[in-house]
Amino acid sequence: MMKYLLLKHYRGAPEPASDSWAPMDQWTPEEVDAHIRFMQDFADRLQETGEFVDAQALAPEGAFVRYDGEGRPPVTDGPFAETKDLIAGWMIIDVESWDRAVALAGELSAAPGPAGEPLQEWLEVRPFLSEQPRTAR
Repeated sequence: MMKYLLLKHYRGAPEPASDSWAPMDQWTPEEVDAHIRFMQDFADRLQETGEFVDAQALAPEGAFVRYDGEGRPPVTDGPFAETKDLIAGWMIIDVESWDRAVALAGELSAAPGPAGEPLQEWLEVRPFLSEQPRTAR
């Protein structure tokens, strides 16, 4: 089994194929509920097959933080796109193959959006690192 991260993006991915795509803050409460219900049903189905590990939606707040030297406060933000602007949420799956991960991402891409139409959004599929990276030395 291999773990994969399925990333849902706010922006930064190719445009969704659906003409009905709009940011979730422009959806009706019923459309949001239908979308969340789809996501939960999808996760429940994967839990039954043993392929679900975890999933989370992310709040829009956040900041980049880095160390700035001994005794100095951490530095936050900067002149770059932030994940709070890019990543809407994620799901971790544990499946037999890359092909299965891609098939599940395709199913998840059909989550309903405005007017109940499938979003056909792009999802990023990333395998977890399974071994120590090799170095030149």
